[in-house]
Amino acid sequence: MNIALRLPESLGKNLKAFAKREKISMNQLIATAIAEKLSAMETYDYLQERSKEGDAAHLKSMLSLVPEREPEKFDKKGR
Repeated sequence: MNIALRLPESLGKNLKAFAKREKISMNQLIATAIAEKLSAMETYDYLQERSKEGDAAHLKSMLSLVPEREPEKFDKKGR
């Protein structure tokens, strides 16, 4: 499938530079970025749908099995 795409000049320059640095075509970079975004959106929709089906209770019961303890030192940084 061919799609004509207009990008702001700054975005196009960044795209070209990143693709060159990664040694891939701009086409491949765009296709990968779109695939990643679609996957994230589909996952979000899937999880939203599952939460409507009562799976939130199942998740809470699973989380209740995790022992309570203090966070690791590296998780406390900045607090």
